[in-house]
Amino acid sequence: MSAGTLAGAPGLQALSADELLTTTRAVRRRLDLGRPVPRSLLLDCVTAAVQAPSASDRQDWHFLFVEDPARRAALAGWYARGYDIVARTAPSELQGRDPRRLGPARESSRHLRDHMARVPVLLVPCVGERLRTAAVVRQATFWGSVLPAVWSFMLAARSRGLGTVLTTAHLFYEPEVAALLGIPHETVTQVGLVPVAFFIGAELRPAWRLPAERVTHWDAW
Repeated sequence: MSAGTLAGAPGLQALSADELLTTTRAVRRRLDLGRPVPRSLLLDCVTAAVQAPSASDRQDWHFLFVEDPARRAALAGWYARGYDIVARTAPSELQGRDPRRLGPARESSRHLRDHMARVPVLLVPCVGERLRTAAVVRQATFWGSVLPAVWSFMLAARSRGLGTVLTTAHLFYEPEVAALLGIPHETVTQVGLVPVAFFIGAELRPAWRLPAERVTHWDAW
């Protein structure tokens, strides 16, 4: 599908730009684990995603979809091991956070950990280079040239009735996952892991967030 036909693509939901932006949620518990996702739908989402901006128009992104059950199971295993590392260290990192919000988030993330292998499609977005510096300006350029495309993919998926969430726990084992999926680790960086499935239940709604006034500054901090 060409970029020029995206607006009239079959299956698109009639969402305004604001509705799409405010209802593209992290979907973990409501993924339909028994319904296949057509490749044509995934390619439509990639078509939208590659319209995202990148530094110097490099477009050095890659979208690796994992559908094979054995590879999904192995990838989910590495994710689970990384998730368990995060779970052990999370209490110290989350001090001061509202426990009323942390509880449901932990439950849904644990559900995804336990069911990741059953998600019909797992997406591993990548960049065709390695990040070998801690300089903030270089990191901002690097991540800023791929994460907008990943978010655009997730927005396009939402508009087609698909649920997604960007996870990163498997990156504790990035070399092992690279070997599993044939990714050239020395020259390609994995960005995350995005489960993709049709979502079930009621329509997605905006989440609670701090009011804009609390996070906005004028002229100085």
